[in-house]
Amino acid sequence: MTTDSSSTNRAPADGISTFKGQDRALRADRLGTGGLLLSVLAATAPLMVVAGVMPTTFAVMGIVGQPLLFVVLGTVLVLFSLGYAEMSRHVHNAGAFYAYISRGLGGTAGAGAALVALVAYNSLQVGIYGIFGFEVSGLFATYADLEVAWWIPALAAALAVGALGWLKIDVNAKVLGVLLVIEVLLVVVFDIAAVADPGKEGLSLHAFNPDTLTGAGVGTALCFCIAAFLGFEQAPVYAEETSRPHVLVPRVMFLAVAGVAVFFAVSSWALTVATGPATIVATSQEQSAGLLFFLTEDRLGSTFTDVLHVLFVTGMFAAMLSFHNVVARYAFAMGREGLLPAAFGRTTGSSGAPGTGSLLQTGIAVVLVLTFALTDDKPAGDPTAPVLHLFTWGGNIGALGVIVLMAIASLSVVVFFVRRGAAGAQAWRLVTSAVAGIALVVIAVYTVKDFDVLVGTGPDSALRWILPGVIGLALVIGLVQGAILRTRAPETHARIGLGNEAFQLEKEAGRTP
Repeated sequence: MTTDSSSTNRAPADGISTFKGQDRALRADRLGTGGLLLSVLAATAPLMVVAGVMPTTFAVMGIVGQPLLFVVLGTVLVLFSLGYAEMSRHVHNAGAFYAYISRGLGGTAGAGAALVALVAYNSLQVGIYGIFGFEVSGLFATYADLEVAWWIPALAAALAVGALGWLKIDVNAKVLGVLLVIEVLLVVVFDIAAVADPGKEGLSLHAFNPDTLTGAGVGTALCFCIAAFLGFEQAPVYAEETSRPHVLVPRVMFLAVAGVAVFFAVSSWALTVATGPATIVATSQEQSAGLLFFLTEDRLGSTFTDVLHVLFVTGMFAAMLSFHNVVARYAFAMGREGLLPAAFGRTTGSSGAPGTGSLLQTGIAVVLVLTFALTDDKPAGDPTAPVLHLFTWGGNIGALGVIVLMAIASLSVVVFFVRRGAAGAQAWRLVTSAVAGIALVVIAVYTVKDFDVLVGTGPDSALRWILPGVIGLALVIGLVQGAILRTRAPETHARIGLGNEAFQLEKEAGRTP
């Protein structure tokens, strides 16, 4: 790819601008298929899902058919990705969700989606600091006989993640890649061990029986399980930093969705095989988040289990870094298009990273960790301790926000291609987007309805409405901002979702971007 001024300031034939005005653009050619895939998959935190999400879902929901749920959700998300990936061939913008929604539903809707995305991904990222601090504190107590407050390693991680966020994205991808590969290998070793030494019911496929999904807890179990997939939808965020976004972004999304669905379906099945389908719920209730470690201790020994504990923590660090990079790029895209102060819309130094957006995310993380630390007057093991609230509240607020964004994006895909007169050519993708959108709306409704179960509050607690209300409030504020810009700053409103293309148009019109 050439980099002379004549090539970078020319609008290519496909209508996607490659104009690099001032430092308004992220550095291209940083990521190939491997780097992009690793950056995306790190956010799924495979070991955290297998050790934390899966036992919780078995225990709380009493649903034996969790492996089948991963297959069902994988199918829904593949349907979603068909339209989402096609959209990525036409829109290359670090704002991803909100850029797509802007192109389909207009700038005001895009402004609402932008703030939802910023809040959702910040919540997901900061929430992990809670469980990270909790686990590191436990490691110090177990292996070094030291009492370390959870917020100390949480703050140290926030600073380390913030520093890495200023580096080149390909450096980040290498860090994420190493941690991710090790996590996956350890889980695969457990899966093989479980199959080689099954419980008393043998290699039962009962967990894939549709009858296992009957009961009142299925909707909430869907909410738990869909959170395990979060990360695949981030591929378009890095589009500007790839050499061939129209090829690499769709490829990575499909690889990520398919890989995650198969990996988690097999791993959750391995858990049922190790305990036996008839006892997986009871064993999960007894062992809670210690289920995986309990099973590996028996089959693979204490050394492997100790390594697993350490890699459980490093996997969370990888997820934090992945979400941090996404938040920084959303802030960059919003600053570039006037939804945040202009300082956020510029890259930093030779790394080409969105440094101001990285600082914003680090600042938010530090403030929230300190806020929860100052209110923490209970032992870390207490189920009502603020450190665990940080994880459950942040994780579920973020998951709800991303589900809502995916549902709106599905509608946007349909509207985008219909308005372009491509409904006939894209008919089957529009149908799959509509089906996925309806399914995602159903999951969002269940998520709000059962939020008290998801965050562990009572049904009469005001938090069951206040916490999901954070996403609703972000959407309303964003829509109001978009409406104000449409009235008072129509040129800024017209730029929402256009990314570099807006500055190419300004250049052609003789204005300074």
